Amino acid sequence: MYGYELVEEVSRIVDVNEGTIYPILKRLTNESYFETYLEESKEGPIRKYYHITANGKLRQKEMLKEWTEFSLSVNKFIKENN
Repeated sequence: MYGYELVEEVSRIVDVNEGTIYPILKRLTNESYFETYLEESKEGPIRKYYHITANGKLRQKEMLKEWTEFSLSVNKFIKENN
């Protein structure tokens, strides 16, 4: 996906704007979790596309595991304190 496309997708779930997403994309690219390439657009300027790397997929898996464990702990805490 290209940058604006990513912003639109994320915005469907989370209230976020371009000023938040683009710095994150830059950081993830600098950390080798994404690769970018430029492609001509039929409808305007050249677009920068983002592609997740193997390293990015591995990190995504690790973070999903961490998130799952964290959310289970929070849910347990809430249930025990109600």
